[in-house]
Amino acid sequence: MPRTDEAEWWINAVYEAVQEIPRGRVTSYGHIACLLGYPKRPRQVGVSLKHLPSAPSNPETDAEADAEADSEVEADAEAAAAPFFHSGNVPWQRVINSKGMISHRGPGSAERQAVVLRAEGVEVEVDSMGEYYVNFGRFGWFPDVLPSEEGLESDEGDGEEGEEEEEGRGDSDRNGNELFV
Repeated sequence: MPRTDEAEWWINAVYEAVQEIPRGRVTSYGHIACLLGYPKRPRQVGVSLKHLPSAPSNPETDAEADAEADSEVEADAEAAAAPFFHSGNVPWQRVINSKGMISHRGPGSAERQAVVLRAEGVEVEVDSMGEYYVNFGRFGWFPDVLPSEEGLESDEGDGEEGEEEEEGRGDSDRNGNELFV
């Protein structure tokens, strides 16, 4: 079943936002949702990442298979069919839940995510229940706006209008703190 335009926009926006998380840092599903202007959609961020396509195979690492076939023609066709966003260019491992815990997506999934994060220099702790945690105070990444959007809000309009817009845009987190997105 094809995706709606809105669903396609959302999934691509999630992938683009996740690409901005710096190496060695993590953020939450909820924070990505807030950065996109939809603070009540953290689960949809998770679903988008769950359905992130695998990275296309690398022709250099599959040299033996390519040597037997018309490698140029097949490589071009494979590249054209490859998804724009995939696990090789969207750092899915940098998004965890709001408690700092790596969410389980299936057998061994949290452990695999911990391995990838550790390779980036993120310390991942394991508690007595076998849950994997990251210290947000040390490794968290929680900007007010995406780096790619910094300065865009202040450039749009003349002070007064911008102030009026700011007032109605807030939402509250579970502690009652006002969030502006």
